[in-house]
Order: sequence, then C-alpha cells, then structure tokens
Amino acid sequence: MKQMMLLQTMLTGWFRDVMDRADETGASLVEYALLLALIAVVAIGALVFLGHTVSNQLNNVAGTINNAP
Repeated sequence: MKQMMLLQTMLTGWFRDVMDRADETGASLVEYALLLALIAVVAIGALVFLGHTVSNQLNNVAGTINNAP
C-alpha cells in the first residue's frame, strides 16, 4: 500500500512539473506571436509611409543602370 501511495505522489509531482512547464511555454509562445504582430504592423506602416519615396529612388537607380554604356 505504501508503494502505491509513493508512486501516486511521484506521478502527481511529475505531472504538476510538466504542466507548469507547459504553462511557461504557452506564455512565451503568446509573447512571440505578439512581438511578430507588432513587427508586421511596423513594417507595413513603414512601407505605406515610405513606399513612394523608395519606389522613386529604385526607379532612378534602374534608369541610371539602363542608361549606362
């Protein structure tokens, strides 16, 4: 009987440790997802804000390269 109680105690402790680690992993996954979403929003905002300027510069460079001998 003591062995069964010891086994139950060990399994319960192991299960709690596994679940605690799973909670930490889930939290960091959510944090990475939020960080990725923030980076995407900033990148899209930068493209919208600087899109015409970058496009004009690239067209000027392409025109210069095409006109080179």
